[in-house]
Amino acid sequence: MSHIKVELKKEDVAKLKEICKSFNNEAGELINVLHKAQSYFGYLPAEVQEVVSAELNVPVAKVYGVVTFYSYFTMLPKGQHPISICTGTACYVRGAEKVVDEFKRVLNIKVGETTADGKFSLGCLRCVGACGLAPVVLIGEKVYGRVSPDGVKDILKEYE
Repeated sequence: MSHIKVELKKEDVAKLKEICKSFNNEAGELINVLHKAQSYFGYLPAEVQEVVSAELNVPVAKVYGVVTFYSYFTMLPKGQHPISICTGTACYVRGAEKVVDEFKRVLNIKVGETTADGKFSLGCLRCVGACGLAPVVLIGEKVYGRVSPDGVKDILKEYE
């Protein structure tokens, strides 16, 4: 995992402290605090985790453990158009892996990375509940069904 050093601005730290306070700085609210922090920042770099750790009086290792355990949380900034490919059973069986490989090839990034221009990030998720449309790709909130490796370039063209 490549670590990007992030300088938190004073107002960002203040916002984080406010988020923690809105949950009464309770250690038991860690997941809720992280959800709120991620919706504010877009991701959870180490610097954000350290502030949360201090405010909730929870060891940094525990915060990191939660962030890395739940696939919803991310430590890397997402692209302007986050691409998520479903790798649940139905999608997997219908060739999701080949679709993932094609996105990796075309964008020249690995799963979990963001393109240099910040336009796209690539991720996998477990099941989006659209199994009848397998394999499924999400770009932001938009759902693409029955995606084949051949369709990847056409999908990306929509975002040029």
